[in-house]
Amino acid sequence: MSNIIAIVGRPNVGKSTLYNRLTESRKAIVDDMSGVTRDRHYGQAEWVGKTFTVIDTGGYVHGSEDIFEAAIREQVLIAIEEASVILFMVDVTVGITDLDDDIAHLLRRSNKPVFVVVNKVDHHQLHTDASTFYALGLGEIYNISSMTGSGTGELLDEVVKHFDEVQEEEGSLPKYAIVGRPNVGKSSFINALIGKERNIVTPIAGTTRDSIQIHYNQFGHEFMLIDTAGLRRKTKVKENIEFYSVMRTIKALEEADVVILMIDATEGLESQDVNIFHLAEKNKKGVVLLVNKWDLVDKDHKTLKRFEEEIRNKTAPFTDYPIVFTSVIEKQRIFKAIEVATKVYENKYKKIPTSKLNDVMLPIIENYPPPATKGKYIKIKYVTQITGRSPMFAFFCNLPQYIKDPYKRFIENKLREHFDFTGVPIQIFFRQK
Repeated sequence: MSNIIAIVGRPNVGKSTLYNRLTESRKAIVDDMSGVTRDRHYGQAEWVGKTFTVIDTGGYVHGSEDIFEAAIREQVLIAIEEASVILFMVDVTVGITDLDDDIAHLLRRSNKPVFVVVNKVDHHQLHTDASTFYALGLGEIYNISSMTGSGTGELLDEVVKHFDEVQEEEGSLPKYAIVGRPNVGKSSFINALIGKERNIVTPIAGTTRDSIQIHYNQFGHEFMLIDTAGLRRKTKVKENIEFYSVMRTIKALEEADVVILMIDATEGLESQDVNIFHLAEKNKKGVVLLVNKWDLVDKDHKTLKRFEEEIRNKTAPFTDYPIVFTSVIEKQRIFKAIEVATKVYENKYKKIPTSKLNDVMLPIIENYPPPATKGKYIKIKYVTQITGRSPMFAFFCNLPQYIKDPYKRFIENKLREHFDFTGVPIQIFFRQK
């Protein structure tokens, strides 16, 4: 079960600033002008050893006041349905507005944990003013300053109590998630793969199933296919379809072993695709990139190579993953995608014997040792693979603190060169011998 925090609230209350603080990034643009956040930002965060996804629901594209407010309400509804925990952000310097009341009304009817986060509480007098937000009828309030970070620790201590423990299922079937932006051909791909039309599934708010899993057992392949394709809310999502698909995608991604990221060949790899790719990488999932609608691209003998290079440049530094060019309509290379995903799954759980690792890696390290730092020579004496959900390697040496990232990348490249970890993120640790 995935853990997702959604930050909701009217524009200009500081949602993006809090998002940047929780994810320790500067990805969301912060501005005094309301409605700046148009894209939906999502990233990884960690608190007391628990990792979770944070979503900044943002403001909305300019329009009439009614459309503007309706869009915010729609995002709140989606957050109620999809998030594990909702942070309802309000502004102590403004007090309770009609739109705050409106959002609170929606949240009171939900069965999700809601935290009223009173922002911009920068000095003692404002702590007294913040008590007015108890009138929203949503229970305890949490006074913070997303600008300085005060109060965020106490807030997160309470939030993580509502998270599910992620349990690994031993010996279960491989899980492949088909993810991608709307209209790239996910539904068509699944229908072509299982050989029949499936009805669109309408999820009901509050159900515990995160996504639809299809048991596939044909042509010597058996796995669970996690389908995010045909899922829509009962009410039309309209402009918020992108936001909704992102929340579905994150849930599917966290359940999967291998993420099959589908993109449209006519549009290329867009920013949301890159975000999903890096989220899969951070979650240590196997990755296969599927380029659909390849039949619609005008090609010469260099097109495929040029397209591949563009994609890998956008996802750097992780570039060792398979790219499959397909056309679902023409049924080209559909099963090749599954064969490649199976190989990536095998790579993800591959175990290299310690003796073989040392036989291969120690001579390479001897020929290309880590550069000396401050006159100190680093000697790596031993390497072993650590048990984990993805390939992890420990290199034991005398001075691990002096090994820099470029040498770490060199070691990773040599591991990939000799042992084939295509499609899988690798973790490397240097430890004191």
